Amino acid sequence: MEKCDGVVVVSAIFNDHDKIRQPKGIGGKTVEEVCFFMFIDEVTMKGLEDHGMIGRESREHKIGVWRIVKVAKEELYESPAMNGIIPKYLVHRLFPNSKFSIWVDAKLQLVVDPLLLIHSLVISQNVDMAISKHPFFLHTMEEAMATARWKKWWDINALKHQMETYCEHGLQPWSPSKLPYASDVPDSAVILRRHGVGSNLFSCLMFNELEAFNPRDQLAFAFVRDKMKPNVTINMFEVEVFEQLALEFRHNLKNKRHESLLSTSTRTKRAHPGFLYVNATCCSKCQKYLLTMWDQSNH
Repeated sequence: MEKCDGVVVVSAIFNDHDKIRQPKGIGGKTVEEVCFFMFIDEVTMKGLEDHGMIGRESREHKIGVWRIVKVAKEELYESPAMNGIIPKYLVHRLFPNSKFSIWVDAKLQLVVDPLLLIHSLVISQNVDMAISKHPFFLHTMEEAMATARWKKWWDINALKHQMETYCEHGLQPWSPSKLPYASDVPDSAVILRRHGVGSNLFSCLMFNELEAFNPRDQLAFAFVRDKMKPNVTINMFEVEVFEQLALEFRHNLKNKRHESLLSTSTRTKRAHPGFLYVNATCCSKCQKYLLTMWDQSNH
């Protein structure tokens, strides 16, 4: 990993949640110059062995362009999602000599050459990072509400506490005053970085927030970005660009026994009364945020 001194493409599969997908549209020179690393756990490794994709006796594993790295189970978090956050946001620590990196969620298949992506979205724009805007949401609170509504995170009360903490410490809804940041909510399935002070600091601060609250990185994004100094420069490109650089697939289906075990260990916790009122009296720490956001939506 220390020998990767140019561009590294990183992904991860934990708990056998996805399939390994080979990138398309890459040139012969790219295969020679770009490192591709896939981090997996013991459960995923067993699945690959059962399907004959990896030899049980082999010590080094490679599937297509991906070099497979199995991490020790003793060092993992209980949450597979949090384990994926390690290579996603500490990539500059894992690959200390790399100049650029691309994180790709395992549900995606890259269809554009990584060198072309780095040049067009990072180098030519002279930014620290590039990431897509969310296709639907502009404000952090919209994403938080969707996270609770669609049960993307099981502890709803903890989500409420997280957002109230951010509101208390100055999180504001998106407005034109935040430009050139085009949105407060990214689609973080693909993240392109120029390794340096700006993106490295942002990534470390993000990791701290995700470890403190939950691995839903879209919730911490704007708070970290707006608070950190020096400011990080970000190319928040349009959704249409994202749709052209990767194909999205469904996660692996789980058997019913696995789902029942998962549901009993992470049963959804309901939140206490809403953001606007605490103990039936006005007001919660996010009231100003919500009123400003709703006022903007009505104009």
